[in-house]
Amino acid sequence: MRDTLALAYDWPLTSAAAVTLVIVCACWFLTMPVASFESAGSTLTEGSASRGEIIFAAGGCASCHATPGQPDHLKLGGGLALASPFGTFRVPNISPDPIDGIGSWSVADLANALISGVSPAGRHYYPVFPYPSYTSMRSDDVRDLYAYLQSLPRVSGRAPPHDLFLFFRVRRFVGFWKLLFFREGKSEAILNEDPVHGRGAYLVETLAHCADCHSTRNIFGAIRPATRFAGGPDPEGTGFVPNITPARIGGWSEADLAEMLNSGRTPNHGRVGSSMRDVVANTSQLPESDRIAIARYIKSLPVRPTPHP
Repeated sequence: MRDTLALAYDWPLTSAAAVTLVIVCACWFLTMPVASFESAGSTLTEGSASRGEIIFAAGGCASCHATPGQPDHLKLGGGLALASPFGTFRVPNISPDPIDGIGSWSVADLANALISGVSPAGRHYYPVFPYPSYTSMRSDDVRDLYAYLQSLPRVSGRAPPHDLFLFFRVRRFVGFWKLLFFREGKSEAILNEDPVHGRGAYLVETLAHCADCHSTRNIFGAIRPATRFAGGPDPEGTGFVPNITPARIGGWSEADLAEMLNSGRTPNHGRVGSSMRDVVANTSQLPESDRIAIARYIKSLPVRPTPHP
């Protein structure tokens, strides 16, 4: 009788332990980093460095990855500190140095980083690296970008590690973030039958990841859809990035926008400042046709009110 009562009391504890184990295993499985491209035997091969230079400029790679304090924007030694509510991120070295950079990476490794948000070591990247936008990159563009990156100067030395608050140091938790806010291959582009508009959509929504700066984020660091392109806090922590929907710049023409992307001059005889100066340094290297495509797509964005800073 005593043994029967003991079993009766132990049963709820055993059941709870079993349920807990199932939940832990499910969470472990659901948050597992998934790399979509296999390095061994991959069909992804190196592309064209000359075309990759355009992808590099459109993606703004140098704005974050160039080594601070030196004038050559092609020395991609990283080290830039990015402040955030989660702590300070340090941008990595992506020069072709085989030890400290990405010189040992394959094209598939780069594709996994850009499209899956997964490192060659099989770990989640923090979404401060804008793979939620890059995820819809075309494979040819990944190949070409790889070829261009491999042609740049090697830079030795690694950036300091991220300095994050304790909870956010566990990269596996990024898997939960991905479950909520990341869909591999998904683009937010609004398309029509105009090929110029389509090119602009790809540049704005994917390569140039404009919404990453021109939007407000929720407490998890994900873009709030209602504020997409409607403005948000400057990533540098100073000021507020403007609304670029017609609610704010509806009076700008396509030509006005294309000129701003080339020279930094605005229609009211002003000049862009803050992080937008780096953007213009990149977009000025694009073909004029790409700047016009970007302008056309931005002019087509839905009107959204500016959120409060």
